[in-house]
Amino acid sequence: MAIKVYKKNNAGRRNMSIVKSADVSKKKPEKSLLAPMKSKAGRSHGKISVRHQGGGAKRRYRIVDFRQDKLGIPGKIFAIERDPNRSSFIALVHYADGEKRYILASEGMKAGMEILTAEAAPVKLGNRAQVKNIPTGTVICNLELFPGKGGQIVRGAGASATLTAVDENTAQIKMPSGEIRLVSNKCYATIGQVSNFEHNAIRIGKAGRKRHMGVRPGVRGSAMNPVDHPHGGGEGRQGIGLKHPKTPWGKPALGKKTRRIKRYSNKFIIKRRQKRK
Repeated sequence: MAIKVYKKNNAGRRNMSIVKSADVSKKKPEKSLLAPMKSKAGRSHGKISVRHQGGGAKRRYRIVDFRQDKLGIPGKIFAIERDPNRSSFIALVHYADGEKRYILASEGMKAGMEILTAEAAPVKLGNRAQVKNIPTGTVICNLELFPGKGGQIVRGAGASATLTAVDENTAQIKMPSGEIRLVSNKCYATIGQVSNFEHNAIRIGKAGRKRHMGVRPGVRGSAMNPVDHPHGGGEGRQGIGLKHPKTPWGKPALGKKTRRIKRYSNKFIIKRRQKRK
């Protein structure tokens, strides 16, 4: 995998880049695993319902199997594909019983590889096993929070967690953020790191490419009028003039803790993530 930087033929191309991978197929997506996608952006009675969203290229949702509950049935990777709805690549798997499913692709996964989901599957790239049967120190991804619910965390491009300890009923996982969390040792996880780790190095290059993604322009609050934003108004360029920055609806922004104090999952967090500097 490599990042291709375009030639500086014009202002839009200058510094634009994409991820090029020989392993990613250019085939059309599997028709039986597609679903329609409704736009959540737009206007209601002339008012914008969701800011900074709208337009963009039409796309369909790829039905990804996060649970991977075909236990003991080996599958073969038929193709690695791009998914317009997520940052990582997805893999089309042909199972031995004839069924086809999309799964999240792990880094290093290639067409022709065999994978297996089982309670005690071999510790091999792309295999999925219960946490209690994975050696400590192993890099994992697409991790369940509750047994049988399917992978919920560590699913973004290049993300990986580390299994640090396994007890009688629980396991300690070091998250990508540095947080250490407890999960049941009966939860399933995929061996390896999520694919497309170079995703965060891509340079979009021009505003039009963002529009193709369905992202509309954002405007600074300080450039607005007082009626439109708490930061607005004033002659010339002004500071925000407030003790803390606020959202357009007057709620605190940047640094305000939004997690509920009595959230049920607090007991599962052993160590909090480090605050960004």
